[in-house]
Amino acid sequence: MTKPSRGRPPLRGVRVALRVVSAGVLALALGVGGPAAWAAASSSGRLHGVADVPAHDVAVILGAEVYADGTPAPFTAARLGVGLALYRAGKAKVLLVSGNNSDAHHRETAAMRRYLQDRGVPAARIVEDTAGNDTYDTCIRVRDTFGVTSAILVSQTYHLPRAVTTCRALGVDAVGVGDDSVADLGFWPVGVAREFPARVKMVLDLASRRPPEVTEAPSDAVRAALGT
Repeated sequence: MTKPSRGRPPLRGVRVALRVVSAGVLALALGVGGPAAWAAASSSGRLHGVADVPAHDVAVILGAEVYADGTPAPFTAARLGVGLALYRAGKAKVLLVSGNNSDAHHRETAAMRRYLQDRGVPAARIVEDTAGNDTYDTCIRVRDTFGVTSAILVSQTYHLPRAVTTCRALGVDAVGVGDDSVADLGFWPVGVAREFPARVKMVLDLASRRPPEVTEAPSDAVRAALGT
């Protein structure tokens, strides 16, 4: 009787191991690729430049890093620059700046407001969402706290498919205008890579319909700003 060679795993065991590995790779691909594909499909035709975006009452500028001295970091300043261009072009009547306004985050929305005011946007046309702690929270608070059902979203271009998809899934008819003027800075590849797990989180947040970290009574700040 022929004996199997010593030191070689049985062929059946190798096949089982390969199937397990293949199943794991497939599950990972679907888990990461599925949300990315959804974000791409949901935002298709909704990403614009300043010149061609349809005019809206409100543009939502999503917050990012602010330095300890209150200066917006380059990525944040670039977003604010897009918002400023939208306002000057008559594409948005009100700029809603959304971010984490805690001391730990160096008062993001206060710094964003100040940046816009210093460049000529009237204070009455700027509204702060001081608890937009992530993209999901911003979208749900735009809807529930500020009563906004249609908006232009402003962020870096790699972020917009997720932002637009999240807002649309929550009932906000969103389009996006993105910035890529900072694409040569070192953080850009990191931001692009972070979108893959962030889109998985998007799906989990939307599936669970989790409440935002901060829930507040409805505000008429946007309506008042539109009336000025």
